Amino acid sequence: MKKPVASDVVEKAARDALQERGVTIQSMADIVYEMQAKYAPNLSMDDCYESVDAVLCKREIQHAILVGIELDKLAEKNQLSEPLQTLVDTDEGLFGVDETIALGSVFGFGSIAVTTFGYLDKEKTGVIKELDGKDKEVHTFLDDLVASVASNASARLAHRMRDRDESQSSDKIKKREDEELIG
Repeated sequence: MKKPVASDVVEKAARDALQERGVTIQSMADIVYEMQAKYAPNLSMDDCYESVDAVLCKREIQHAILVGIELDKLAEKNQLSEPLQTLVDTDEGLFGVDETIALGSVFGFGSIAVTTFGYLDKEKTGVIKELDGKDKEVHTFLDDLVASVASNASARLAHRMRDRDESQSSDKIKKREDEELIG
C-alpha cells in the first residue's frame, strides 16, 4: 500500500501553487473585506487575512486548488486531449466543471458562502477579475477557486463576527473553529 502524502506537504503545495500563479492571501483577503465590510463596521483587514489563512488549512480546499491549477497549467502547455484542451483553454461558457469543483469546496461553509460564490463568479471582483482577464495564461479553474476561498472566508468571518457580537467566549469560538477545520 502506498503511503499517503503528509497534510503539511499538501497544504504547502497548495499555498505555493497559488503564489506561483500570482494569488496571495492578501489579494483574497481584499475580496473578503469588500464582501463583509458593509455588514461588520469593526471589520479589520487582519480579520480577513486570518480567515483566508484558516480556509486554506482545509484539505478539500487544498485538493481543489491543486487539481484546478494543475489543469490550468496543462492547458497552457497544450497537454490536455481534445476537446478538453479547447474547453479549458478558452474557458468555454458552457463548461461548468471549473465552477463545479469550486462550488463543491463552498458547501462546507453554508449558505453565505454559496451565495457569495455566485456573486463573485458573476462580478469577478479583485484578483478574480485580474485572473479572468489574462490572455497568455489559463486560469479557467483558478479564478473560480479564488472565488471559493474568498466566499468561504467571508462566511467563516460572518459567523465569527456574530460569535463576537454575542460575546461568546474565546474558548467556545476556538472550539468551533477547530471543528470546522476538520476536512
